[in-house]
Amino acid sequence: MVVGGSAALAVGCAAHHQSRGLVLKVDPTASTVTVSHDDIPGYMNAMVMPFTVRDPKAMSDVRPGDRIGFRLNIRKDRSWIDRLELLSAAPANTGLTQSPSISTLVPLGSRVPDFSLTNQDGQPISLESLRGSVVAVTFIYTRCPLPDYCPRMITNLQAIERRFPDRVGRDLALAAITFDPQHDTPPQMKQYAQAFKVDRPGWQFLTGTIDDVSRVCAMFGVEFWPDEGLITHTLQTAVIDRDGKLVATVEGKDYSGKQLADLVGETLER
Repeated sequence: MVVGGSAALAVGCAAHHQSRGLVLKVDPTASTVTVSHDDIPGYMNAMVMPFTVRDPKAMSDVRPGDRIGFRLNIRKDRSWIDRLELLSAAPANTGLTQSPSISTLVPLGSRVPDFSLTNQDGQPISLESLRGSVVAVTFIYTRCPLPDYCPRMITNLQAIERRFPDRVGRDLALAAITFDPQHDTPPQMKQYAQAFKVDRPGWQFLTGTIDDVSRVCAMFGVEFWPDEGLITHTLQTAVIDRDGKLVATVEGKDYSGKQLADLVGETLER
């Protein structure tokens, strides 16, 4: 930990530090939020910390997987968040999605309905078959031309594997579901997995019929639509616990693989 501002702290004056991070846990009773945060320049390296929130109402809409911006108020004998901004939340229905109604979204803490898709080896894989494992699942399409979109979703899953190499394939599963099943057949998904050097046990690259894929996308709030020969889409990564319950959804790409691994680690410890 890097700590600065000692002169200000010594006389009891408040020091303020701005940061952002990924929410891992919310405890309304204790008025705390556990965050995997970015570096706080001059004060604290990037790490996982529980912070007290001064105004409990400010955390009423915060959920695991949300990205937040916050101001940390530091005094000699205590610290707290006095400003909190929600940077991401559950996706809204734009009306552009090919997926079913927004009413099919799985609420956090609820069991995800079972589904079955086909992996890169042509084998049927159901969510029920992964019961007993924590599952990190993201959504991609293999023709995505932007390195900081679908490829980043895979490198984020790779960051989880680097953190927990002995658990992938044992009590941790990593899955990528395509929303372009007409093109992304099992052989294409296998080629994609091989390109990232992750075609091995514990990794599932899943495809299926457009109806089945659309139903699964809708469960997690993933939206996608054709756009000049490619696909415009939202980015969403979800974490499911051993009992099949949705622990968190992480929207977008403005977080690190380390932060996603922290979220998975929090779930593995339950």
